[in-house]
Amino acid sequence: MRSRRVTRRWEVFAGRNRFWCGGRLMTAPQPAVFLLTLALICGTCALHFAFDCPFLAARVSGAVPAAGAALAATTLAALLRTALSDPGIIPRAPPHEALATADHAAADGPPAARPPPRAREVLVRGRPVKLKYCFTCKMFRPPRASHCSLCDNCVDRFDHHCPWVGNCVGKRNYRHFYLFVVSLSFLCVWVFACAVTHLALASRGAGLAAALRASPASALVAAVCFLAVWSVLGLAGFHTYLAATDQTTNEDIKGSFSSRRGVSNPNPYSRGNPCTNCWHVLCGPLAPSLIDR
Repeated sequence: MRSRRVTRRWEVFAGRNRFWCGGRLMTAPQPAVFLLTLALICGTCALHFAFDCPFLAARVSGAVPAAGAALAATTLAALLRTALSDPGIIPRAPPHEALATADHAAADGPPAARPPPRAREVLVRGRPVKLKYCFTCKMFRPPRASHCSLCDNCVDRFDHHCPWVGNCVGKRNYRHFYLFVVSLSFLCVWVFACAVTHLALASRGAGLAAALRASPASALVAAVCFLAVWSVLGLAGFHTYLAATDQTTNEDIKGSFSSRRGVSNPNPYSRGNPCTNCWHVLCGPLAPSLIDR
């Protein structure tokens, strides 16, 4: 007797994401910018290993290629994990749940006259937090969740949609995104320092012009890393601040926990200690995927 095949949630998923390898990998509907990011990192690292590493391994230390390889591997692994994993997508409400929500809202009047309420209020650590109703997903979103218009999903602890990684950044992949940004910062600094050192050593006695003619790739790599490192370092610093205060980019932009009109609005999710917040955000238990079932 043939066993009945179980339909997985991602197979009936209504969002715009694309799924691969039996639902184990997922990508955004438009991955072109992510592929550009991947090509820039791989191309820059290839030039670094082809031109700078052999010269510096012979003139400085054999550890130079090993250190560069470790940084490049960490950066690429974090990028792929961020881009290809579920960020914390919350499946749409099934028809019977959506109907139950509408019936509950219409208990005191005709169903056609009363749509579902736009918000409910719950307590988080003794502080009121609003749960907003998503008319696309037909459900009340959990605290800190938001609907991404590009992917057409509600994402738990939504931080932002990052085109550079081609995915939303949320509860399940934020730690990988943070590791990607931090490791990319170190990689940019390292590759830039190696390229400059290569040119400086090669120009001794022969001059800088001769060094540039001998290794133009080093000058190109140094220029790319110099231009990229400032924005990447700034992004790493910003997300370190967010992790230390247990906020998301979405909450920071909206000013969800800023004081308004002299009224204090403390963050109910913060543990009050930056180290504890960082541990909770970056090292806490990873929630299971709700669409891989």
